[in-house]
Amino acid sequence: MKAAQEVDLGKEAVKKLFFMLAIPAILSQLVNALYNMVDRMYIGHIADVGATALTGVGVCFPIIMIISAFAQLVGTGGAPRASIFMGRGDDKSAEKILGNCFTSLLLCSIILTIVVIVFQKPLLLAFGASENTLPYAQQYMFIYALGTLFVQMTLGMNAFISAQGFSKISMLTVVIGAIINIVLDPILMFVLKLGVQGAALATVLSQGISCVWVLCFLNGSKTRLHLHKANMRIQTKILLPCIALGTAPFIMQATESLLVLCFNSSLLRYGGDLAVGAMTILSSLMQFAMLPLSGFTQGAQPIISYNYGANQAKRVKQAFRILMISCLSYAAIMWLICMAVPQLPTAVFTSDVALSDITIWAIRIYMAGSILMGAQIACQQTFIALGNAKTSAFLALFRKILVLIPLIYLLPMFFTDKVFAVFLAEPIADTLAVMTTVILFVRYFRNLLQDMEAKETHSYEECDALNEYHESME
Repeated sequence: MKAAQEVDLGKEAVKKLFFMLAIPAILSQLVNALYNMVDRMYIGHIADVGATALTGVGVCFPIIMIISAFAQLVGTGGAPRASIFMGRGDDKSAEKILGNCFTSLLLCSIILTIVVIVFQKPLLLAFGASENTLPYAQQYMFIYALGTLFVQMTLGMNAFISAQGFSKISMLTVVIGAIINIVLDPILMFVLKLGVQGAALATVLSQGISCVWVLCFLNGSKTRLHLHKANMRIQTKILLPCIALGTAPFIMQATESLLVLCFNSSLLRYGGDLAVGAMTILSSLMQFAMLPLSGFTQGAQPIISYNYGANQAKRVKQAFRILMISCLSYAAIMWLICMAVPQLPTAVFTSDVALSDITIWAIRIYMAGSILMGAQIACQQTFIALGNAKTSAFLALFRKILVLIPLIYLLPMFFTDKVFAVFLAEPIADTLAVMTTVILFVRYFRNLLQDMEAKETHSYEECDALNEYHESME
């Protein structure tokens, strides 16, 4: 708590500050991914029905991702704006944003809980549940839906902890939930013999404890921003800009399920089950590959937002440069591994010879443009950190909806090898998205820095004039 409190977003050396915030964010992302894997491993080992139960629970994950997307819509949109106001020294407005986002998350939780419980069967069938897997999917989804409030509050409010520079506290939110979930899973599933329902209950309870942790911190003495009842009444002029800024991460999260469905439908048509299996491995590989990139952006966002609000152009420029170098360096290492030794990441997911062969071949195609994703992520997330809602939302729509999904269906028309064409959609979309993002960002960022430097110079001139006036009076 003491170490977290000493972080000064406006004065600490930018490079040191970036890694102080980014490393805990990366660790929390990895822990979160690890406990999701452990959760599935436990379900897969349920006696007699493990495989069927695992498939049934897997059908729930697209719905879970959509639920999480709403937390990002509010939290990831509100947190950067709170940082900007904090940089301006306007903590009162930042606390109003915090209060409005809290109420919004509460309302979202109620609505989502009702919708998922009432429509869970048609939703699960739409995402691929069969007659055999539907009972397990419904058992898991019903209990998970009851804990929607905890999920929304934990994810949404934790963003405001990170936005203040409390990266260690933010990391502990995830670590506490992960440890409790891992401990409760075997007890509820096997000792108390609750099976799939036990897995869901463990998740809900762990999220509930994380939620209490987050809310206690935001009401404690260590935080700069506090939850006040007076700020919880929704004001559209406060909430709508937050929702607009959160649209980009919402689109990126919510459309992930749609993207998987599009890839799987095309690959099943042209390459059968093996091609779909390869795509499953590639999707998992991409998710793990993206975790450190997400951690880097979480580390940079509070620095950029705060110093943008404080009109410190030099620190904004430094933070972005470090973010870009970090993202590009990591992306280059991942690209090199996938191109040179694709059998290494493949071996982590499967030992089946036929599936390994097609996956090794597919990795080099699918990940060919991944080296560029460092620039894409750095620029797109900086748009969000600077409060540019329109451009960030456009870029989120552009890559997936306007480019990638159409390419999945169009490219096979022009290639003899249809499976190759489907996998090729990813690097082409990456290239087009990066070119578009970088062009838009360079122009916007240059103009932004010029405006900030002009304001800074103007402020200095005013100070000099005031000093001269005082000297003359003396």
